[in-house]
Amino acid sequence: MHLETKLVQAGVAKDERTGAISFPVYYATAYRHPALGQSTGYDYTRTANPTRTVLEQAIAEAEGGDAGFACASGMAAVHTVMGLFSQGDHLVVSLDLYGGTYRLFEQVLSRYGLRFSYVDLRDVKNLEEAIRPETRAVFVETPTNPLMQITDIAAVAEVAKRNGLLTIVDNTFMTPYCQRPLGLGADLVLHSATKYLGGHNDVLAGLIVTKGEELSEKIRFLHNSIGAVLGPQDCWLLLRGMKTLALRMERHQANAYAIAQKLREHPAVTDVFYPGLAEHPGYEVQRRQASGFSGMVSFRLRSADQVAPFLERLRIVSFAESLGGVESLCTYPATQTHADIPQEIREYVGVCDRLLRLSVGIEHPDDLIADVCQALDASLAVAGGSVR
Repeated sequence: MHLETKLVQAGVAKDERTGAISFPVYYATAYRHPALGQSTGYDYTRTANPTRTVLEQAIAEAEGGDAGFACASGMAAVHTVMGLFSQGDHLVVSLDLYGGTYRLFEQVLSRYGLRFSYVDLRDVKNLEEAIRPETRAVFVETPTNPLMQITDIAAVAEVAKRNGLLTIVDNTFMTPYCQRPLGLGADLVLHSATKYLGGHNDVLAGLIVTKGEELSEKIRFLHNSIGAVLGPQDCWLLLRGMKTLALRMERHQANAYAIAQKLREHPAVTDVFYPGLAEHPGYEVQRRQASGFSGMVSFRLRSADQVAPFLERLRIVSFAESLGGVESLCTYPATQTHADIPQEIREYVGVCDRLLRLSVGIEHPDDLIADVCQALDASLAVAGGSVR
């Protein structure tokens, strides 16, 4: 079956007793044993829950993996995966990285003896030079958040395998509809499922997908032991969101491309970061390893003085911190998603005080373009520039 069909059919024919099309929500925390030494497969809901099982099977199949694990948030998923490593272990990480992941690595896990090197993974030579005897894994965001830098997953995975390292890919921005890292050589995929997979800004969730029996069993142990599992109601909401993923991603991408084209023409804007534009440095790599470009667009205004008036004038696009929902959102990374990264590091990476990030929703493109352009016009006027 095609992925679109697999997603829509998730949970269908799974409840054989009633034939429910929408798989039921199982709130039970405990399950009766048929007899001593026997189990229905469900004993305690932290270990397994029927609604969660259907979700986990769905994401594993969508990503082409062997096992899926549903967590209470994207960061809970990252933290669970980090349980694979021990004191003294070292990881090579994408230089341009979501601020919440950086905060977990540097302010929490570093206290337990894990070490992280932040490297521009667009050039695999940088990865090769960063590997130490104690390196255990490569953690990749592609496209990166928020500068949309593209990493060649297959090239990174080849270097990692040659050096006995795991390749971990955060696939939140792309989803399995656009990109399947496991098929490119990655060992493990992460999602903040709060974003595109849920798709409606109404559920907090994280997902992990593993390749291989040994790695799957290790994550299964950590998932149960740490216990940051997703509740049954949220599992059901996430399943419902995933059924329309293919339709939504097509509209997200089409709208994002249209807005990116308008942004590059506007005098208030100096830089546009969208991998679907032919001039993007990672365009060819993205075309080779993915089937789409997602709905995230970042851009820089001419002056930091334009940021506040631009955000204040938005009417359809909401000034908010998340992404991937049907509603369009605009984020100011310097004070929101990347606020916990020291200023000097942010600016070195390129996350400056002129940078904005758009999560382009599925509204009519003409309405979105009109809203963004009128806000840009207003920001330029306030900053003393000319609109045209």
